[in-house]
Amino acid sequence: MLRLARVWSSVRFFRERKVTHVYGGFPLSVWLTDPLAQGWYDADWKELPEIALLKTARLKNGARVFDLGAHQCVVAMMLSRIVGTEGQVVALEANPHNAEIGERNRVLNDIAQLKVVHGAAAKDPGTIDFGKGLNGAVVGNERDWGLQRVRAYSVDELARQFGRPDVLFIDVEGFECEVLKGARETLRERPDIFIEVHSGCGLERLGGSREEILDMFPSDHYMLFSADPASPEFLPVKDANTLLEKRFFLVALKRN
Repeated sequence: MLRLARVWSSVRFFRERKVTHVYGGFPLSVWLTDPLAQGWYDADWKELPEIALLKTARLKNGARVFDLGAHQCVVAMMLSRIVGTEGQVVALEANPHNAEIGERNRVLNDIAQLKVVHGAAAKDPGTIDFGKGLNGAVVGNERDWGLQRVRAYSVDELARQFGRPDVLFIDVEGFECEVLKGARETLRERPDIFIEVHSGCGLERLGGSREEILDMFPSDHYMLFSADPASPEFLPVKDANTLLEKRFFLVALKRN
């Protein structure tokens, strides 16, 4: 409770301001409303390697993208610029503060093709416990950050509501396997996928594993690439033994 109080005190007394930077080649304005956002977004960004790789396949003008765990929608706005006004990005964010700022960022940049949805990605639709921290996660055994009950969406439910995605962009702090279990119908259509795999920092605690993730992308349907966040050069994945035992990035591209 004390940790949580400190976090939200830092938000309450933060001096809000608007900044403009170039994110992955796109000039965007962003509201800075908390210390975490300031640390992440108050600088120019080069193009993210995972976005560059996805652009070689189905991430292009007119595509539909689901950004799951969108924080304050900076990456979602970058994706929105790539898909253009003929495409669509659905940004799902469970923390109410982050979802609110994400919507404010969308309005600030007048991005009509971006839809911000307050909720958490999960296996089944309904409700789910989510941590109250600024970079929260679905709560497993750790409850020191407090709980809030939020709407849960499966990928398949989002697909029925918004249409089948061409690309999934997943950053769900260890809940990757459960989110993919809620995308079984969608995965039959073989969208391209980026996943931030939280191996060693949440994935196993929430019941998942690297092997389970790989099993969802059979080699006859997908080409797999992984990268270490510290040196994000994507290399082909041969098997689970070639994956890092710590957090890493995974891109799955549909085979033609």
